[in-house]
Parts: sequence; structure tokens; C-alpha cells
Amino acid sequence: MLEESGGRRYYDRRVQNIKTAANFRIYWLLEAEMTEGIIDFHAHAFPDSLAPRAMKKLLEEAPDVKAYLDGTIGTLLGSMDNSGIDKSVVCCIATRPEQFEPIFDWCMKARSERIIFFPSVHPGDPRCIERIGLIKREGFKGIKLHPFYQEFYADEQRLFEMYRKLCDEDMMVVMHTGFDIAFPKERRADPEKLLKIKNAFPKLKFITTHLGAWQQWDEVQELLIGQEIYMEISFAFDYMSPETARKMLMCHPEEYILFGTDSPWTNQGKTLLQLKNLMIPEKKLESILSRNAMSLLGLSRDRPNCRK
Repeated sequence: MLEESGGRRYYDRRVQNIKTAANFRIYWLLEAEMTEGIIDFHAHAFPDSLAPRAMKKLLEEAPDVKAYLDGTIGTLLGSMDNSGIDKSVVCCIATRPEQFEPIFDWCMKARSERIIFFPSVHPGDPRCIERIGLIKREGFKGIKLHPFYQEFYADEQRLFEMYRKLCDEDMMVVMHTGFDIAFPKERRADPEKLLKIKNAFPKLKFITTHLGAWQQWDEVQELLIGQEIYMEISFAFDYMSPETARKMLMCHPEEYILFGTDSPWTNQGKTLLQLKNLMIPEKKLESILSRNAMSLLGLSRDRPNCRK
């Protein structure tokens, strides 16, 4: 019998959840996409015991940001059900080198078919290269880095050593790129630095976040749009016009765009609607929502069809 998390019953339940929530616009969007499953490539969560403290601290650092969930895996799964999202990539951040082991241990215990973890390695950890090898051996596909919380610049030599190891291991890195709403505006991972990294490591699977670089979208359009550089779209649509968002997505290579929300800091369903309302052609929309992420994560496209 198929398990509910991966079979026909799971997809039927997703449809019912969406209908019950009266989220008919999302349901309309997902009718054509549900066969392969939507993947949110940028979400966050914490262990249940840590979530209240972590969320409180993060909200205090960024008072203009709203939390739509409580930071636990349970509420993330509930949001995914209500929004019609199949899987989420949970991106962890080690703000100190000594946080590697507890984060890694939690990722090992909490990962599942629907929750895909990217552990974090701190660039200041003298064992950072060794850590990347361990992450690879345990079956994780990538890591998350954050230049503000981990205090680095994306084009530092010590980061280049990490990029080289990631290339050797055929692993991804998801990095916060652009400015950060909780910090002063420093050019830690700006489009110029990102282009430098792309040219130095053309085989590196480097996923930029927030549509290239948050609040640096003029430079993104000048330097990155049209390049073979991965971009996920989270936390961007509320800070630009729909016309600008659509132009950027339409001008970027189809296979290099990923759906992401930065949940719990945005509403997953709302981000889906914002993307749908840009009227992206169906084939490109399918690539953004599902196909590109499935390819990067090495997932099968053989999904049950809920419309049968």
C-alpha cells in the first residue's frame, strides 16, 4: 500500500486541504502542477525546544518582519498542506562554528520525504572542509551559508576553499545574497561578487536567494539576469513591482529559477499566488515550481496523478 506521505491518498488530502481552506486560486494553479509536486527551495525551521527562543530573537532583530509560523517543522508541514506544497528545503544557519554538530544531529533525526535539510558549515570552523565531506557522506545535497550571520564576504579566499570542496563533492550551496533586512547595508554578497564566484567556479551549484540579491535588483538585472546562475524567488515580490518581477523571471534562463518562500518569514500560499499572478508561461512556471528543484535534488518525476 502506498504511504500517505508519498502516494495517491496524500495528493487527494492536499486537494481537500486547499478546498477546505477556500484557497481556490491556489487550487486552480495546482491542478496542472500537482503531478510532480511543488518544492519550496528556501524555508527555515528549528527544533521544537529551540523554536520559541530562536523566533523571539530573530523577530527582535528585524521588527519590520512578521512571522507566519512558529518556527517548528509541524507548523511548516501544516502550511505546506494548506498551500499545496509537496516538499520544503529547510536551510539551517550555524552562527558559530560549535553549532555545527547540534544542527547536523537535528538534520539527521528530523529529515523526511517532505522535509529536505541543508545543514550549515561556519566558514570560521577550522574543520569546515571536513564537515562538508561528512554532510555529503550522510546523503545531504547541499549546505546553507549566510554572510551576515556568519560574518564573511562571499568572495573571500576561505570561501573559495569551501566552493572548491563543494564542486569536488557535487554539492549545492544556498547563500543569502544581497542586503539583509536585519543588518546595515553591507556589500557582503552583491551581484559583482556573485559573478566573480560564477566565473571562478563555473561548475559550482550556487543558489542565490531573493531573486538574485535582496534590494540590489538593479545590479541583478545588469549583471546576473540571463547568466547561468540559479536564483530562488523568496522575499522579493513584496519589494518590487509585478512588472519588474515578471521581466526578471522572463529574461532569466528557465532552468535556473527556483520557487522559494523564506517561510516562516512569508506566507507560502501568498508567494505562490504572487508567482501565478505574474502570468509566466506554463512550461516555465512548471520548471520554477518543480522540475528544476527535482533535478537539483535528484528526485524522481514519477508522481501519481491526482486528477485521475
